[in-house]
Amino acid sequence: MSAEQSNPAFAEIQSHIDAEPVVLFMKGTPMQPMCGFSAKVVQVLNYMGVPFRGVNVLADAGVRQGIKDFSNWPTIPQLYVKGEFVGGCDIISEMFETGELSEYLSNHGIDARQVGVR
Repeated sequence: MSAEQSNPAFAEIQSHIDAEPVVLFMKGTPMQPMCGFSAKVVQVLNYMGVPFRGVNVLADAGVRQGIKDFSNWPTIPQLYVKGEFVGGCDIISEMFETGELSEYLSNHGIDARQVGVR
């Protein structure tokens, strides 16, 4: 039995990841984040001018737990770029501050404002 069959939320999660180049699984929405960690990642992406889809995990308990199982990562928010799990708030914040996030996005064909410490 595949992982998708054993966890019905996985199909929904995969469909979000497949639908957009940049997807943020978060608490709340990009316009109204419901936790500070989600708000911080939204702020970083907006500052960099990165278009992204926000998926509100609070709207579906299956997706809320499912995304943790899907990525094998215990916290939310979670950022995906071109189908790849990048990290949570701490990793995204650190990548942003060092300029690594701009480079990562650029290497994946995502247009982003070049920012960070050089």
